Amino acid sequence: MPTVAAARPTPYTFDIATTVLLVIDMQRDFLEPGGFGESLGNDVGQLRRTIAPLAALLAGVRAAGLTVVHTREGHLPDLSDCPPAKLHRGAPSKRIGDPGPNGRILVRGEYGHDIVDELAPLPGEPVVDKPGKGAFYATGLDALLAERGVRSLLVTGVTTEVCVHTTVREANDRGYECLVLADCVGSYFPEFQRVGLDMIAAQGGIFGWVAESTEVLAVLPSTTMSQPSS
Repeated sequence: MPTVAAARPTPYTFDIATTVLLVIDMQRDFLEPGGFGESLGNDVGQLRRTIAPLAALLAGVRAAGLTVVHTREGHLPDLSDCPPAKLHRGAPSKRIGDPGPNGRILVRGEYGHDIVDELAPLPGEPVVDKPGKGAFYATGLDALLAERGVRSLLVTGVTTEVCVHTTVREANDRGYECLVLADCVGSYFPEFQRVGLDMIAAQGGIFGWVAESTEVLAVLPSTTMSQPSS
């Protein structure tokens, strides 16, 4: 089985047959210049730096036969799945459901809700739409992983301290072993990025492991394997 020797806090070994690459919320609303994230005063360049290494990682894991699962945060058009504590957060005219630069903000089916072109899912790759921060809350992700016998998650996406952290913490509680790929997760705030990664690997890997995507690519098999259907 492949082992990422440089992972921290300890080497990380995984079985390709029971490992999934999880790509969290790489959506236009968060990453595109001129989009919702930038309209809030954020530097989207902090997130966009993840696109190139993640695209390379996607090519490698697809060639090795790993299942790829994508997530998107967003809500039904009538906002019935958005609780008041979330719906009323932020300044008026920049709240969930309001008109934004790429359509209604974080609403399913809008242009801004979808994944950036560079990382578009391939046919057959599951896309999990989630109404919350974590990828397990009010979704079928756990059942999807259980159906495939998945035990390990290679975790990528945005943002490190919010949706990535929430997902990894719950994955840990559910018994999954998570390797978070530092160059393929991003935060608008560099300090949150550093501390968020340190928190995952702290105390002997309290939530999981951390490594660079190149270290994973280096141990993947070069032969193409058949990818499970969705």
